[in-house]
Amino acid sequence: MNAKTGMGADRARALEIFAVVMREGSFSGAGRVLGLTPSAVARAIDRIEARLGVRLLLRSTRALTPTAEGQAYLQTARRILADLDDAEQQIADQGAPRGRLRISAALSHGRLCVVPLLGAFAEAYPHILVDIALTDTIVDVAAGQADVAIRFGPLVDSLLTARKLGESRRVIVAAPDYLARRGTPTKPEDLHRHNCLNFNFRRVEPVWPFRVDGVDMALVVTGNIEANNGETLGQLAAAGVGIARVGAFSVVDDIAAGRLVPLFEAYNPGDVEHIHALFVGGSNTPARVRVFVDFLAERLRG
Repeated sequence: MNAKTGMGADRARALEIFAVVMREGSFSGAGRVLGLTPSAVARAIDRIEARLGVRLLLRSTRALTPTAEGQAYLQTARRILADLDDAEQQIADQGAPRGRLRISAALSHGRLCVVPLLGAFAEAYPHILVDIALTDTIVDVAAGQADVAIRFGPLVDSLLTARKLGESRRVIVAAPDYLARRGTPTKPEDLHRHNCLNFNFRRVEPVWPFRVDGVDMALVVTGNIEANNGETLGQLAAAGVGIARVGAFSVVDDIAAGRLVPLFEAYNPGDVEHIHALFVGGSNTPARVRVFVDFLAERLRG
């Protein structure tokens, strides 16, 4: 190791020691964390101060108080140490993707379509800790609330990278029991006489799209139950409560089993929602994020 390499390593160690001293509040506490004696920690701080020619800490029998220069040095130390951690993580990722991967997915789609894939992903990438949260609340990926968010529908302009995973066809369904009691609607306007189950998102209006004689139309529908996910609406429809418009993925088994019947297929205007994975892109994107998005795009295709 040459002199310059040794000096760089010594300075990185000095930054770490100072940051730990400030976090623990004492030389003895820092020593326990770092595996050093309190006197060795104190000497390391003395060497930093001697090299810089300024006092970083005011020492008393009760506390260590940083000077203004000490506060500035601490901020710099934390930033440099964080950058070093990131750089080492990226280099380590090139060999085997690793680290915590925080995923945000919608309730129904996450439970039915994403969670069943996680076992295979975890087996393929055993060094990645998968941390998944199912919620229909929009999380802020740019602010660091998640590494990958799986989103439905139109995307707002942002600095995030969006990778299309597929699309979800919308279908209008009802139970045979409900249709036997209330009659089967044959044209969109008939829905005004039916109990239409809707999403409770304030950003979503209770409007269902149709195409009649080649012309697109939007029909305002009403009902007595709303929910925040399509799986619940499909369950209510299967129980004979009303008619629901949901993602086909959430009711495919009920349709196959005859518990639900698709309606208005001849009037469907190609009602689909696009599905995207959103993440912070660029050359510094961790490998664990890249491999997960690639995995989803392959498994959810179509």
